[in-house]
Amino acid sequence: MKALVFQGPGQIAWQDVPDPVVRDAADAVIRVDVVTICGTDLHIIKGDVPEVAPGRVLGHEAVGTVVEAGTDVRTVRPGDRVLISCISACGRCRFCREGHYGQCRGGGGWVLGHTIDGTQAEYVRVPFADLSVHPLPASVGSHDGVLLADIFPTAYEVGVLNGGVRPGDTVVVVGAGPIGLAAIVGAGLYSPRRIIAVDLAESRLAAARSLGADATAGAADEPGQLVDDLTEGLGADVAIEAVGVPEAFEMCTRMVRPGGRVANIGVHGRPATLHLEDLWSKDITITTGLVDTYSTRMLLGMLAAGRLPSSSLITHRFELGQMEEAYDVFSRAADTGALKVTLGGPQHNEIIAPAQP
Repeated sequence: MKALVFQGPGQIAWQDVPDPVVRDAADAVIRVDVVTICGTDLHIIKGDVPEVAPGRVLGHEAVGTVVEAGTDVRTVRPGDRVLISCISACGRCRFCREGHYGQCRGGGGWVLGHTIDGTQAEYVRVPFADLSVHPLPASVGSHDGVLLADIFPTAYEVGVLNGGVRPGDTVVVVGAGPIGLAAIVGAGLYSPRRIIAVDLAESRLAAARSLGADATAGAADEPGQLVDDLTEGLGADVAIEAVGVPEAFEMCTRMVRPGGRVANIGVHGRPATLHLEDLWSKDITITTGLVDTYSTRMLLGMLAAGRLPSSSLITHRFELGQMEEAYDVFSRAADTGALKVTLGGPQHNEIIAPAQP
């Protein structure tokens, strides 16, 4: 089959790789119908995630069709259309039993496109399929559904819930890429007083306004001053970092009020300075986190009911074989206006399992 392979910092290639097969009785092999690219994939290519070794097939988000299932798989069968979660869960370890699937110690967690081959391919092997894939309702399109593999659960759990967004809050979201936009949507579910979006790209700020941001600050503005003006100098109740660079995190700590919350979502490849000389007396709560995806089923229900504006986040669509072109467009978002890009493979009239080795 063809797959997008990481070959070292700054190098990727769409190339031939061996077909995946069922290795464990809990595995499923899934034909990838629609896949997307994540900002985390860009961090990997930059070398920010050193545990990803050259030769790894990237990607951790997809919608596909089950072609083969191990003997222990009970919830899906060949022919089922499913959402592949970015997090795999063994279901047995301490963290899985507590619902902290992102911290799975039984062979799961964030493994796809990280420590095992991922979804940016024609087929993918998904471990622990019963807990790691979700049957898709017929009313949910594949291009919409793929956004629930990662960005919506991540923004909701790691940003909105960790940040403790409450009715009447002032929420500032630093970074209006796909995760930041999903955080704006998620925060809006809790009736905040206002949502402020910060980004360098005007196209992303326009998207933020269309999705519920009440005010925006761009490259030529002073975000801290805007927050002060709108809160009478108090600061934001919740600051959500959705970029993954030190400047964004440090900006959040400057804009949050005493007693406020900073929720870090971004994947950081460099150290950020924690200015405790300014923060020690302000009673600020700072949270970090890897998504657990416990909210995926709830979000799927909302999407099926038309309560999540997923389509508006998709700006570019490609064929699956255009993976390198899609990466180029997504990586130059400031120039291309890309938010979320999706790639759909050719349609098949029958399900054919990959050949056994």
